[in-house]
Amino acid sequence: MFGGLESIPNNSPHLRKSGSRPVVFDIGTSELGNSSEEDHLLSLESNEMKGAAPPLSSVAIIPSPLLLWRFKVLLFLIWGFSCCKIGWDSVMRMSADLRDLFLYEAFLYYNPLLLVCATWMTIIVPTSMTAYLYLYSHGEVSLAASQPVLLYAAVLMTLIFPFDIFYLSSRFFLLRTIWRIVFPLQAITFADFFLADIFTSMSKVFSDLERSVCRMVHRQVATIAWFEADSVCGSHSVAIPIVLVLPYIFRFFQCLRQYKDTREKTSLLNALKYSTAVPVIFISAIKYHVFPDKWTNIYRPLWLLSAVLNSLYSFYWDITRDWDLSCFTRTFKFSKPHILSHLLYGRKWVYVWVIGSNLILRCTWTYKLSAHLRHNYLTVFTITALEMLRRFQWVFFRVENEWNKTKSNIQMSMIDMPNEEEELLNSNGHDV
Repeated sequence: MFGGLESIPNNSPHLRKSGSRPVVFDIGTSELGNSSEEDHLLSLESNEMKGAAPPLSSVAIIPSPLLLWRFKVLLFLIWGFSCCKIGWDSVMRMSADLRDLFLYEAFLYYNPLLLVCATWMTIIVPTSMTAYLYLYSHGEVSLAASQPVLLYAAVLMTLIFPFDIFYLSSRFFLLRTIWRIVFPLQAITFADFFLADIFTSMSKVFSDLERSVCRMVHRQVATIAWFEADSVCGSHSVAIPIVLVLPYIFRFFQCLRQYKDTREKTSLLNALKYSTAVPVIFISAIKYHVFPDKWTNIYRPLWLLSAVLNSLYSFYWDITRDWDLSCFTRTFKFSKPHILSHLLYGRKWVYVWVIGSNLILRCTWTYKLSAHLRHNYLTVFTITALEMLRRFQWVFFRVENEWNKTKSNIQMSMIDMPNEEEELLNSNGHDV
């Protein structure tokens, strides 16, 4: 009846379950074609649903990311405890007169890689060092000597590995930038002088790498032959000051190249800053080639004067040029707007901290005035780590300054520019 409920037969196709077979009913000649087409579509849908719904027994159970993170931390703690326990037991097996010398040698091989390598190397390096201590303390001198050699070879092979693993694009960019630093035959980009500045903070690391490789080449690993005064790899080696001064020489020639391209006198003043590091390094090396009285009366005052000059000049350049703090105006007078003021929201303590800590860390070379601290490997490690901390601090504010200058130039010109990251890396309109 019109307006009433129509009874649906039990065998209606609309009441079939999705997984049942389609059944065609004769409901009239006019609806036969539509019913056949509908039944065909329902059969396809049921087949798709069967394929898309796997049984519960085959569903993979994915562990929680928090559980995986805790498991990794647990493995890391077990690994760290094992390395410390094995290393400590191995050191205690050595005689007291040999222990300090051997620890210094082990520190020399593994300290540079710990300071400069990536996170995965932070696990590999202590593991190799633990094996080195264990094998040497148990009389396997030849196997112990092979540990740092294999580690250095593995790092080198990983760096130059030509296949697309271990961040091929990043490794290629690093090697290309190093080539441009060593041979500044083209316009200096931001990446060129940025990495070269970081290398100046790693000069001590490069010096330790040179001494380590020298001992490996001359088969002095796991021996104390290097400690002799006439050793080719000892403190009297001429190669040590040369390696120390190379990063500053590279930056010096970069500044000259920048002056050739831009004719800006600030590039010459920057080159003068890096040249002040040369006498500090070479006068310090003279100590091992002159009599103590001559060093104390003549060369030591010259070394102190050159070191103070280099530290103050570098500190001034960090503040006024690299960070553009305008002689502390932005630190103590925030009423004047500046292109960088918005980034840290005018927090004075940030700039006071960065200026004060930069000055203190620029003068960490004074530890060499103490004969006790000068030859203490833990002190050397701490000073090197502090210098890298200072350089990281410098990097943060240097990139901040460059980024804001680039953004400011884009806003003032109102011209469509290329990608901002490419603009920062490839443009040579920078103060180097």
